[in-house]
Amino acid sequence: MSETEGATTDGARTTPPGPDGLPLLGETLSFMRGGLDWGTELREEYGDVVAFDAFGREFVAVYDPDIVEEVLVARNDEFRKGEFESAAGDAIAPGGLIFEEGDAWRRDRRLLQPAFTPDRIRSFADVMVETTAESVADWGDGATVDLADVCPRLTLDVLTRTLLDIELDGEGGDVVRAAAGAITDRANAGTMALPDWLPTPNKRRFERASADLDDLLADLVAERRGDGPDGHDDLLSTLLDAEYPDGSRMDEERVRDQLVTFLFAGHETTSLALTFALWLVAGDDDVRQGLDAEYETVLGDADPTFADLPALELTDAVVSEALRLYPPVYLLYRQPVRDTTLGGYAVPEDTTLLLGTYAVHHDARWWDEPEAFRPGRWLDDDGDRPEYAYFPFGGGPRHCIGMRFARMELRLALATILQRCRFDRVSDDLDLDPGATLDVGSVELHVEKR
Repeated sequence: MSETEGATTDGARTTPPGPDGLPLLGETLSFMRGGLDWGTELREEYGDVVAFDAFGREFVAVYDPDIVEEVLVARNDEFRKGEFESAAGDAIAPGGLIFEEGDAWRRDRRLLQPAFTPDRIRSFADVMVETTAESVADWGDGATVDLADVCPRLTLDVLTRTLLDIELDGEGGDVVRAAAGAITDRANAGTMALPDWLPTPNKRRFERASADLDDLLADLVAERRGDGPDGHDDLLSTLLDAEYPDGSRMDEERVRDQLVTFLFAGHETTSLALTFALWLVAGDDDVRQGLDAEYETVLGDADPTFADLPALELTDAVVSEALRLYPPVYLLYRQPVRDTTLGGYAVPEDTTLLLGTYAVHHDARWWDEPEAFRPGRWLDDDGDRPEYAYFPFGGGPRHCIGMRFARMELRLALATILQRCRFDRVSDDLDLDPGATLDVGSVELHVEKR
């Protein structure tokens, strides 16, 4: 691709503008080193649809919310996950819901959807609060906690106690968290672009962690099968017992892939969102005072319940704003099923689309003071913006199946924690690492128990 728009062979359409890049490498180095600001820089220089080469393939980045909605919703059947993301899926969990395509995805989505109905999710509220309270009880008054340690432990405990109806011991939790870290490293674009035969520290770490995780999952499945058909009504039992319309069930490999997917995506992204929310509140006294007033009015001395959620408006706004500023899934990949057009530009079927969630969430056309933490914008709508100027959970038929679960958990956990603690920042800045997710390193807060 080049900076100059060129006519296609039929002379009727043009290719998107974009940087020329380096010989052979294209924009590979910029992609890997440019960080989160690179997408914004591309948009500012070339517009809302930008073409570039990287890792030996053609990319088209999309920063127009209306075109994002076309890809995810209106024309979703014209796009698939594609080869670039499938490479990560093949290494991690090809039979998992995130990476499946076509009929296999539709079949498994229908099979798993009953585990995420509003009534089922509502039933998890008390466990979410109890688990959060137990976690906070271990934080010493006056101590410094690292959110990168305590939040993953908390969200993993919530997920396993609710969706899977199991209690992981300390060793089991360590195995899952180690695997989550290895998956994050393995699935970043730089590692995935390397030849499969090339050994790297990331790949070796991933192989060791995956083997440990496979052993743990095999034990959990064997234990559940030993319990018999009665006594459990959860996602794990659905994976093991539910039938497809033709009477068949998931094979062992697909059960494994689905468990890996939910254990990773179900706690890692929520952990990151909770980390960002707590850190943001710790740095804003006005928001903290507003939350204190909300909890005094709505909750008094009681813990939050599902029935309280509609009244916890500022808490909900904090969650929405944290997901806007720091979406854990900061970009989405798609690929056309055939040659197509987007925004008037020609997009060949072998192109990888990059839907820039983070860049769109930070676009001043849609967000007043886009870099500022302003939960109030969600209480008093401060602009007329396209629906897909905000899409932290994706959109369309392939939106995150756990969206309701995650948003409820974030609101309940945030209220439960902030009722019990005040925080001061020890980490003044966030060390963001955009890999498979918007990872963050150590985030330390000083705890004052209330």
